[in-house]
Amino acid sequence: MALKEEFTKTGNGLFRWRGYFPLLISPLLLIALREPKYLDQAAGATAEHLWEGFCIAGSFTGLLIRCVVVGYAPKRTSGRNTERQKAETLNTEGLYSVARHPLYLGNFIIFLGMVLFVQTIWFIIFSILSFWLYYERIMFAEEEFLREKFGEAFLRWAEKTPAFLPKFRNWQKPALTFSSRNILKREYSAFFLIIVSFSAMDVLGDIFTHNTLKVEDSMWLILFIAGLIIYLILRALKTKTKILNVDGR
Repeated sequence: MALKEEFTKTGNGLFRWRGYFPLLISPLLLIALREPKYLDQAAGATAEHLWEGFCIAGSFTGLLIRCVVVGYAPKRTSGRNTERQKAETLNTEGLYSVARHPLYLGNFIIFLGMVLFVQTIWFIIFSILSFWLYYERIMFAEEEFLREKFGEAFLRWAEKTPAFLPKFRNWQKPALTFSSRNILKREYSAFFLIIVSFSAMDVLGDIFTHNTLKVEDSMWLILFIAGLIIYLILRALKTKTKILNVDGR
């Protein structure tokens, strides 16, 4: 099989399972969490807490990028489908005018905040390389699908728009209005995943390295409960009502 066909086939396979990518590195994460946190030992608890706040803010910045994409996304684009590639239109406006894969850029920033939180160099390097190798194949397969479906329109867009690192001077205002309901409908699970991930890493890290829980772990519990309540409310609104439905989205 030629490399083009092999990359496309592999990318389509990884596309269907992209939501489970964090599970691939979870065994190494458990090992990394057993190592003492560098900042706590080198600079004290205050520096560690500031770093943790920076990492959390970074991950929510990635979520914000996803929200901007989804808030302007037309129907059947920028979705969470896992069965096959799907796109009714070629979206080239908004964040798609500055990068061809803004959702994956958001995913990477979310992911980067989480791996930096661990403060283990070998794990950070391994995780970043794994993310790139995994998503590079997915992006290749998606672009082959778009090339076949939209032809010259895709090629013109790809010629002026970088794949991953944004070129902000290319910004084009979206034709659709911004929809907060579209965000609440489609991104509540990502919001909760961030809270769960940081809470779990902090608590497990304390158990592994100190064999006990710290006082501030109760704050993580409160944050987890608040996030769970928000998640359940939004999920109920999505599945049981039409409140979050938006025409044409």
